[in-house]
Amino acid sequence: MIKVIQVNGTEKHLYELVAPLVMNPKVLNYNNDYPFKTGEKFIWFIALSDEEVIGFMPMEERGKQWIINNYYINPEAEEKVFKALLKAIGKFKMKDKELTAVVQRQHKNYFSDQHFETIKEWKIYIKMIYTKKKKDEPEQ
Repeated sequence: MIKVIQVNGTEKHLYELVAPLVMNPKVLNYNNDYPFKTGEKFIWFIALSDEEVIGFMPMEERGKQWIINNYYINPEAEEKVFKALLKAIGKFKMKDKELTAVVQRQHKNYFSDQHFETIKEWKIYIKMIYTKKKKDEPEQ
């Protein structure tokens, strides 16, 4: 079973959880060799299976929006981890701010399935925005 926890961007516990991954060359390659960053305006959603980190999505508060960028999902459990993390993020109180995500092209469907719509496309990334589901729409 996947458990998702929320950790503030400067908490010591965050570093203990993600340091082995964010410093791993394979994980950095997964992120197109961009380093991961954090700070006071970040909240991290971390997926755990048997206390092992199997994915994470940092969200940064910037102005009137929250931004998901530079995430990692274990490829062996990709679909389940994306679903768990994006559902947890969807329940987060955004304080009337928009939620956008910079998504790797190959992950577009995972975000679309959780109510994100494309607003801009680049060569290897897609910018998407979260749209709240309609009241009569069933939970996925």
